[in-house]
Amino acid sequence: MKEFKGKILCLDRSDINTDEIIPAKYLTEIEKAAMQPHLLEDLCLEGFDVKKSLQDVAIIVTRENFGCGSSREHAPWALEVNGIYVVIAQSFARIFRQNMFNCGMLAITLKKEDIDILFDCCKEEDTFISVDVERSTIQVTSQDKKMTLAFDISEFDKSLVKTGGWLEYADKNY
Repeated sequence: MKEFKGKILCLDRSDINTDEIIPAKYLTEIEKAAMQPHLLEDLCLEGFDVKKSLQDVAIIVTRENFGCGSSREHAPWALEVNGIYVVIAQSFARIFRQNMFNCGMLAITLKKEDIDILFDCCKEEDTFISVDVERSTIQVTSQDKKMTLAFDISEFDKSLVKTGGWLEYADKNY
């Protein structure tokens, strides 16, 4: 199972689409590694510098409708190859969300109030999150704060994550 912990990056915008996650011109790539340097390269967001902002990031926190747009597996793959296995948002595009779980990654949905708390924590340097998949909790640690947030995940999605994704799940169960 992948590790679901690390430094967070807050992207304070709704409707970040799959073209912004990985531009369409890289969709001919068949190797995940070829996408690594292109993650979020077309994202226009004040204060976001793709070269600096993604350093050592393991988790993204964002607003509503993350992963909207085209239904491509390349978007979760680009996150995965960069070591980002968790995205936390108020909502996700349905196909993007399922593609995350199919890759053994977490797409965690939280209420707006909880997302606001995470954005508050992002104002501090070095905010870290650790996700306990079994208990469906998120442990948030920053310089001045330590808190636990709960999230909902179906047993099936939990199984996909714990086995490493859909292919591994199918190999184990069929």
